[in-house]
Amino acid sequence: MAYQKLGRDSSARKALFRDLVTDLFLYERIQTTEAKAKEARSIAEKLITLAKRGDLHARRQVAAFVRRETIDGEQDAIQKLFSELASRYSERAGGYTRILKLGPRRGDAAPMVYLELVDRAEA
Repeated sequence: MAYQKLGRDSSARKALFRDLVTDLFLYERIQTTEAKAKEARSIAEKLITLAKRGDLHARRQVAAFVRRETIDGEQDAIQKLFSELASRYSERAGGYTRILKLGPRRGDAAPMVYLELVDRAEA
């Protein structure tokens, strides 16, 4: 399996991706480095595909990875994934995310990007 280690051990890397993917589902757009976005994109795509299946086993698989966080007391990330996002992408066969380049970060010149869900509701 080919993936980037991002200078972290396996548990820190898993926690990083759990947080990135959870925030992506809650906010539908996150700003991060290009390397982190490319790795988180593949995880998010797989979880959306599981949510489209919609059965109990898929919900438990998603719940084992995605954190239970909410925005202002609304539905959590897992509920939003299965209710809103799965129905939004029911006709789409893949390609649920996009990466938009922003340019270098001021402090260390790391390439920054937006990782966002396609067909998202504009704020």
